[in-house]
Amino acid sequence: MADYAALKKKVDEMSRREWDLAAIEARVKKFSEQGIPRKKLDAKEILSNREKILDRVQRRAEEYNFFFKNCAQGTAMALMEELGQGSMEVIQALALFPGIGGTGNMCGGITGSLINFGLYFGRTDRPGPQTMEVAMATVQNFIAAFEAELGNKYCADIIEKVIIGYRLNPGDGAEAMMTFAKEKGFEKCSMVPGIGARLAAGFIIDTMK
Repeated sequence: MADYAALKKKVDEMSRREWDLAAIEARVKKFSEQGIPRKKLDAKEILSNREKILDRVQRRAEEYNFFFKNCAQGTAMALMEELGQGSMEVIQALALFPGIGGTGNMCGGITGSLINFGLYFGRTDRPGPQTMEVAMATVQNFIAAFEAELGNKYCADIIEKVIIGYRLNPGDGAEAMMTFAKEKGFEKCSMVPGIGARLAAGFIIDTMK
Protein backbone atom coordinates (compact mmCIF):
# COMPACT_ATOMS: atom_id res chain seq x y z
CA MET A 1 0.00 0.00 0.00
CA ALA A 2 1.25 3.48 -0.88
CA ASP A 3 2.72 5.57 1.92
CA TYR A 4 1.08 8.87 0.96
CA ALA A 5 2.73 10.80 3.80
CA ALA A 6 6.18 9.77 2.60
CA LEU A 7 5.24 10.49 -1.02
CA LYS A 8 4.00 13.98 -0.13
CA LYS A 9 7.24 14.65 1.72
CA LYS A 10 9.22 13.63 -1.35
CA VAL A 11 6.99 15.75 -3.60
CA ASP A 12 7.69 18.79 -1.42
CA GLU A 13 11.41 18.06 -1.63
CA MET A 14 11.23 17.88 -5.42
CA SER A 15 9.43 21.23 -5.58
CA ARG A 16 12.36 22.88 -3.76
CA ARG A 17 15.23 21.14 -5.53
CA GLU A 18 17.79 23.23 -7.39
CA TRP A 19 18.30 21.59 -10.78
CA ASP A 20 21.69 21.73 -12.49
CA LEU A 21 20.17 22.21 -15.92
CA ALA A 22 23.49 22.99 -17.59
CA ALA A 23 24.95 19.62 -16.56
CA ILE A 24 21.79 17.72 -17.49
CA GLU A 25 21.60 19.43 -20.86
CA ALA A 26 25.26 18.66 -21.52
CA ARG A 27 24.66 14.94 -20.97
CA VAL A 28 21.63 14.89 -23.24
CA LYS A 29 23.49 16.85 -25.93
CA LYS A 30 26.35 14.35 -25.79
CA PHE A 31 23.93 11.44 -26.23
CA SER A 32 22.29 13.27 -29.15
CA GLU A 33 25.63 13.85 -30.86
CA GLN A 34 27.47 10.62 -30.02
CA GLY A 35 24.72 8.14 -29.22
CA ILE A 36 24.14 6.24 -25.99
CA PRO A 37 27.34 4.32 -25.16
CA ARG A 38 26.92 0.56 -25.27
CA LYS A 39 27.92 -1.43 -22.20
CA LYS A 40 28.96 -4.99 -21.57
CA LEU A 41 26.99 -5.70 -18.41
CA ASP A 42 28.90 -7.57 -15.71
CA ALA A 43 26.22 -9.31 -13.63
CA LYS A 44 28.49 -9.93 -10.64
CA GLU A 45 29.62 -6.31 -10.49
CA ILE A 46 26.10 -4.99 -11.00
CA LEU A 47 24.63 -7.22 -8.28
CA SER A 48 27.33 -6.16 -5.80
CA ASN A 49 26.59 -2.48 -6.52
CA ARG A 50 22.81 -2.81 -6.76
CA GLU A 51 21.81 -0.01 -4.36
CA LYS A 52 24.36 2.43 -5.73
CA ILE A 53 23.06 1.79 -9.25
CA LEU A 54 19.42 2.18 -8.18
CA ASP A 55 20.21 5.49 -6.46
CA ARG A 56 21.92 6.76 -9.62
CA VAL A 57 19.11 5.65 -11.93
CA GLN A 58 16.49 7.25 -9.71
CA ARG A 59 18.34 10.57 -9.60
CA ARG A 60 18.96 10.55 -13.36
CA ALA A 61 15.30 9.83 -14.11
CA GLU A 62 14.24 12.75 -11.92
CA GLU A 63 16.70 15.03 -13.70
CA TYR A 64 15.82 13.90 -17.21
CA ASN A 65 12.11 14.23 -16.51
CA PHE A 66 12.58 17.82 -15.40
CA PHE A 67 14.73 18.51 -18.46
CA PHE A 68 12.41 16.92 -21.03
CA LYS A 69 9.20 17.86 -19.15
CA ASN A 70 8.19 14.32 -20.09
CA CYS A 71 7.94 11.38 -17.68
CA ALA A 72 8.22 8.64 -20.32
CA GLN A 73 11.33 10.19 -21.87
CA GLY A 74 12.90 10.88 -18.48
CA THR A 75 12.35 7.33 -17.26
CA ALA A 76 13.59 5.75 -20.46
CA MET A 77 16.66 7.99 -20.74
CA ALA A 78 17.90 7.11 -17.26
CA LEU A 79 17.52 3.37 -17.84
CA MET A 80 19.06 3.47 -21.32
CA GLU A 81 22.05 5.38 -19.99
CA GLU A 82 22.58 2.89 -17.16
CA LEU A 83 22.04 -0.26 -19.23
CA GLY A 84 23.81 1.00 -22.35
CA GLN A 85 20.93 0.37 -24.73
CA GLY A 86 18.48 2.20 -26.96
CA SER A 87 18.96 5.41 -28.91
CA MET A 88 17.85 9.02 -28.97
CA GLU A 89 15.38 8.07 -31.72
CA VAL A 90 13.61 5.91 -29.14
CA ILE A 91 13.54 8.88 -26.77
CA GLN A 92 11.99 10.99 -29.54
CA ALA A 93 9.38 8.30 -30.17
CA LEU A 94 8.30 8.55 -26.52
CA ALA A 95 7.37 12.23 -26.85
CA LEU A 96 3.63 11.51 -26.80
CA PHE A 97 3.65 8.78 -24.16
CA PRO A 98 3.01 10.76 -20.94
CA GLY A 99 -0.48 9.72 -19.90
CA ILE A 100 -0.76 7.96 -23.30
CA GLY A 101 -1.10 10.95 -25.56
CA GLY A 102 -2.08 13.30 -22.75
CA THR A 103 -5.30 11.41 -21.99
CA GLY A 104 -4.41 10.94 -18.32
CA ASN A 105 -3.97 7.21 -18.89
CA MET A 106 -0.91 5.04 -18.16
CA CYS A 107 1.93 6.92 -16.45
CA GLY A 108 5.14 7.49 -18.38
CA GLY A 109 7.04 6.03 -15.44
CA ILE A 110 5.60 2.71 -16.59
CA THR A 111 5.70 3.15 -20.38
CA GLY A 112 9.25 4.51 -20.35
CA SER A 113 10.28 1.49 -18.30
CA LEU A 114 8.48 -0.96 -20.60
CA ILE A 115 10.56 0.29 -23.53
CA ASN A 116 13.68 -0.67 -21.60
CA PHE A 117 12.34 -4.06 -20.60
CA GLY A 118 11.70 -4.68 -24.29
CA LEU A 119 15.20 -3.57 -25.27
CA TYR A 120 16.79 -5.67 -22.54
CA PHE A 121 14.82 -8.90 -22.92
CA GLY A 122 14.19 -8.61 -26.65
CA ARG A 123 17.83 -8.70 -27.71
CA THR A 124 18.36 -10.88 -30.76
CA ASP A 125 21.17 -12.86 -29.09
CA ARG A 126 18.70 -14.61 -26.80
CA PRO A 127 15.33 -15.05 -28.52
CA GLY A 128 12.77 -17.67 -27.62
CA PRO A 129 9.69 -18.35 -25.50
CA GLN A 130 11.62 -18.96 -22.28
CA THR A 131 13.15 -15.48 -22.38
CA MET A 132 9.76 -13.92 -23.10
CA GLU A 133 8.15 -15.87 -20.26
CA VAL A 134 10.68 -14.36 -17.84
CA ALA A 135 10.19 -10.94 -19.43
CA MET A 136 6.40 -10.99 -19.15
CA ALA A 137 6.49 -12.13 -15.52
CA THR A 138 9.07 -9.48 -14.68
CA VAL A 139 7.06 -6.71 -16.34
CA GLN A 140 3.82 -7.75 -14.62
CA ASN A 141 5.58 -7.75 -11.26
CA PHE A 142 7.07 -4.35 -12.02
CA ILE A 143 3.69 -2.80 -12.87
CA ALA A 144 2.17 -4.24 -9.69
CA ALA A 145 5.07 -2.85 -7.64
CA PHE A 146 4.74 0.57 -9.28
CA GLU A 147 1.03 0.71 -8.50
CA ALA A 148 1.64 -0.41 -4.91
CA GLU A 149 4.34 2.25 -4.45
CA LEU A 150 2.27 5.15 -5.81
CA GLY A 151 -1.25 3.92 -5.18
CA ASN A 152 -2.10 4.24 -8.89
CA LYS A 153 -0.71 3.60 -12.35
CA TYR A 154 -2.63 6.26 -14.27
CA CYS A 155 -1.25 9.75 -14.83
CA ALA A 156 -4.33 11.78 -13.86
CA ASP A 157 -4.89 9.75 -10.68
CA ILE A 158 -1.27 10.13 -9.58
CA ILE A 159 -1.39 13.88 -10.18
CA GLU A 160 -4.59 14.17 -8.16
CA LYS A 161 -3.74 11.92 -5.24
CA VAL A 162 0.02 12.31 -4.96
CA ILE A 163 1.42 15.29 -6.86
CA ILE A 164 -0.98 18.25 -6.67
CA GLY A 165 -4.00 17.19 -4.64
CA TYR A 166 -6.77 17.91 -7.12
CA ARG A 167 -7.87 16.67 -10.52
CA LEU A 168 -5.76 18.12 -13.30
CA ASN A 169 -4.72 16.55 -16.60
CA PRO A 170 -1.97 18.64 -18.26
CA GLY A 171 -2.85 17.07 -21.60
CA ASP A 172 -6.27 18.73 -21.65
CA GLY A 173 -4.90 21.87 -23.28
CA ALA A 174 -2.74 24.98 -22.91
CA GLU A 175 -4.61 26.29 -19.87
CA ALA A 176 -4.28 22.98 -18.03
CA MET A 177 -0.58 22.82 -18.90
CA MET A 178 -0.04 26.36 -17.60
CA THR A 179 -1.79 25.50 -14.35
CA PHE A 180 0.32 22.38 -14.02
CA ALA A 181 3.51 24.40 -14.51
CA LYS A 182 2.32 27.06 -12.04
CA GLU A 183 1.79 24.30 -9.45
CA LYS A 184 5.41 23.21 -10.04
CA GLY A 185 4.02 20.05 -11.54
CA PHE A 186 7.12 19.30 -13.61
CA GLU A 187 9.35 19.56 -10.57
CA LYS A 188 7.02 17.51 -8.36
CA CYS A 189 6.21 14.90 -11.00
CA SER A 190 9.91 14.16 -11.41
CA MET A 191 9.55 11.94 -8.36
CA VAL A 192 7.43 9.49 -10.34
CA PRO A 193 9.93 8.66 -13.13
CA GLY A 194 12.53 8.31 -10.37
CA ILE A 195 10.42 5.68 -8.66
CA GLY A 196 9.56 3.96 -11.94
CA ALA A 197 13.15 3.82 -13.19
CA ARG A 198 14.44 2.60 -9.82
CA LEU A 199 11.88 -0.20 -9.69
CA ALA A 200 12.51 -1.20 -13.31
CA ALA A 201 16.27 -1.27 -12.84
CA GLY A 202 15.84 -3.36 -9.70
CA PHE A 203 13.71 -5.94 -11.47
CA ILE A 204 16.16 -6.15 -14.38
CA ILE A 205 19.13 -6.52 -12.02
CA ASP A 206 17.38 -9.25 -10.07
CA THR A 207 17.01 -11.35 -13.23
CA MET A 208 20.82 -11.39 -13.44
CA LYS A 209 21.11 -13.55 -10.31
